[in-house]
Amino acid sequence: MIIQDVVTLLQDYAPLAYAEEFDNVGLLVGDKNEKLTGVLVTLDTLETVVDEAIENNCNLIVSFHPIIFKGLKSLTGKSYVERTVLKAIQNNIAIYAIHTALDNHINGVNDIICDRLELKNKQILIPQQHTIKKLITYVPLKNADTLRTALFNAGAGSIGNYDECSFNLEGTGTFNGNPDSNPVIGERGVTHYEKETQISVTFSKHLESKIVSALFKSHPYEEVAYEITTLENTNQNIGIGMLGDLEEDMSELDFLAYLKTKMKTNTIRHSSLLGKPIKRVAVLGGSGAFAIGAAEAKGADIFITADLKYHDFFSAENQLILADIGHYESEQFTKNGLVAHLTKKISNFAIVLSNKNTNPVKYF
Repeated sequence: MIIQDVVTLLQDYAPLAYAEEFDNVGLLVGDKNEKLTGVLVTLDTLETVVDEAIENNCNLIVSFHPIIFKGLKSLTGKSYVERTVLKAIQNNIAIYAIHTALDNHINGVNDIICDRLELKNKQILIPQQHTIKKLITYVPLKNADTLRTALFNAGAGSIGNYDECSFNLEGTGTFNGNPDSNPVIGERGVTHYEKETQISVTFSKHLESKIVSALFKSHPYEEVAYEITTLENTNQNIGIGMLGDLEEDMSELDFLAYLKTKMKTNTIRHSSLLGKPIKRVAVLGGSGAFAIGAAEAKGADIFITADLKYHDFFSAENQLILADIGHYESEQFTKNGLVAHLTKKISNFAIVLSNKNTNPVKYF
């Protein structure tokens, strides 16, 4: 295997097309064509983590957070970022960051939190917009099944729990080829009438190039007529944050104690208690103040996130409890999920879980 093989697996799992625009994800350091020796999975890439990769003979670090976030104008070792990148380059170690691509995945960061809290009826808290596209094309009746199957095999036609979804209409297409044309059906210079099927399918936006490739490979015409549009439909599988329900109601204090134990956090900063039982729980790993309104609108009794500022706590408006469990604490189990996924996909290479605690926040 080469490094690109792992990159492909990661991008199939959490496509970079769904990362937030501000983010810096993907292969940040290294040669994708290098032969793979092993993979180290971490939450953050620091100098000590690069040392750990060296010790374990891993030449690829898969990191949740990107070590390079803002542009680097020099590499002189004057900051922890530059020192980390330099050490990785000097030791021929590649670094891949997955960050918000995994934040927005239905089985990503927030799903891991929900599972630790044993929540049921899980759903995306803030669905990402403009992630569903629609293809309409026209094909001779006798070629419709072949083309439809090719589009399905490329990933089109999946809606929620259903696959191979399409809509089909029969009609008559017309065309007249010019002197430079080479029509598969009919003659150049003569208007041709052909019984055709209009095929409509939806697909996730990261599959567009694959869908178009399948269309052109399987369509019989010299010139393929097709339309691709972006839909306003809500994508139930892509977006940030999650919402779920406890099996049984818990008192506020009991739930906070439960949360502290399950998420292995030293402290919880929270807004005023409301004297109501906790049933519906919203979560968003990392900095999630922007989602307070969404959690309230979805009827959450408590919103679990991190990095809340003083004035953020006022925005609870006595409608729900805000619980700040710490940035590292909210995302710490993400690397375990990545290791589990990669281990299933790669059985003949070492997938090493970093044992470094990279939390920069200490508690007294």
